[in-house]
Amino acid sequence: MNDFLISFFLGIVEGLTEFLPVSSTAHLRIVEVLLTKFGLATISLDDSYWKMYTIVIQLGAILALPVYFWERILTLLATFPRGERGDRTIVTHPLGLTLIAFVVTAIPAYLLKKQIGQNLENLGVMAWALLLGGVIMWVVDILCTRPRTTGMDEMTLPQAIWIGAVQILSAVFPGTSRSMSTIAAGQTAGLSRPAALEFSFFLSMPTMVVATGYDLLKTLWPHHDATAEAGLAPLIMTSHNWVVLAIGFVVSFVVALGVVAWFIRWVRARGFAPFALYRIILGIALLVLIGRGVL
Repeated sequence: MNDFLISFFLGIVEGLTEFLPVSSTAHLRIVEVLLTKFGLATISLDDSYWKMYTIVIQLGAILALPVYFWERILTLLATFPRGERGDRTIVTHPLGLTLIAFVVTAIPAYLLKKQIGQNLENLGVMAWALLLGGVIMWVVDILCTRPRTTGMDEMTLPQAIWIGAVQILSAVFPGTSRSMSTIAAGQTAGLSRPAALEFSFFLSMPTMVVATGYDLLKTLWPHHDATAEAGLAPLIMTSHNWVVLAIGFVVSFVVALGVVAWFIRWVRARGFAPFALYRIILGIALLVLIGRGVL
């Protein structure tokens, strides 16, 4: 398969799955393995260029959030720290809560980066995370039907800390899905579906920018220790490489922008059960394929 078509396809996969609670990391890994397994592409998952490519298209998807929420972001900045109703503080303002939840996630995730790196190469971990995460999401969506908090502006500090703590699971166990963990955590903390989803989107901005930015720096400017740890080598980019990268970045951004708008409308009218069912089916299918030695 032509590199341009591969990039277009992977960009679609990333854009579709980054913000849905189904794990973009697992989907990209699965698709890359299948493409290589069946001879449709010659992607080397250990190659520093394709590692960097995966990071960059994630940044393309993340860019969709500030573009979509730019009015909401400007309003939050203008009302910081007192909030629109004047009852918030620097700690309880939505931006403050987002930053606190990010720190709660970031510190343990950084300390566990070696384990995270090992799990990223393990399809079995992803399969179990997809399956168990789907079951948890379904149960939470059924049981948590009486929210106490209907908007992000009403959130409390304990709710933000809880959501940040649960998000650690998605960092340590790829396939869990950052979106799934934050949404489910928000619902168990008393947030409505739309409120949990909105906070999930806002929390993903600093979380994913810092995480992908850190990985990108290790790839583009690897120090001796970082190279030894991640198995990365300095990149030599050709014009072909840049075009492939640009295609994936743009496609993931455009697709993600459409997914965010659609997902918000969906959640306001329906629950997360279809995504939970999809995760369960995919997780079981992966375990069967791994058990039979296909993957």
